[in-house]
Amino acid sequence: MTRTLLLGGARSGKSGLAERLARESGKGVDYVATSYAGDAEMAARIAHHRARRPSGWTTVEEATALAATLRALCAPERIVIVDCLTLWLTNLMFAAQQDFPEVGPIELPPLFETERAALLDWLDAPPVGDVVFVSNEVGMGIVPYGAVSRAFADEAGRLNQDVAARCDRVLFVAAGLPLALKGAPC
Repeated sequence: MTRTLLLGGARSGKSGLAERLARESGKGVDYVATSYAGDAEMAARIAHHRARRPSGWTTVEEATALAATLRALCAPERIVIVDCLTLWLTNLMFAAQQDFPEVGPIELPPLFETERAALLDWLDAPPVGDVVFVSNEVGMGIVPYGAVSRAFADEAGRLNQDVAARCDRVLFVAAGLPLALKGAPC
């Protein structure tokens, strides 16, 4: 049972690599989509991702309860793709639909800490199936302007580090090419 984390920038080829790894596994595939269509642009992105997936794959849309979804789906004969952790993080940060100040400390909703801890607890348990996590690496640019943007970048970096520490393999993807950071290359 292998846990893989794919990191990279937007449109770097992370999702395509995750889909290739799933196809090559020869296992049944469950695709956990963490986004939802809040506007026309996001709806187009989701449609693009859906169109690439084989019809035999199962898609589960889950915006917040990721650990519970993984517990339900993971099995030795299956591989689960989670696309993506940073959208999931965004969903958790804005779950309470609160306004965040432009300045000062950001107080994240309780669901954020609860679900983040649940995912890390799930990752600390013995693996019961293959999982490929997709996540954006947002820490390679300038420090964002605005408190909520900085909080997001900080939390995404922390989450990526915590998930990477618990995964068997971590690949950085740029221009569709994977670079092994931890574990076996592709």
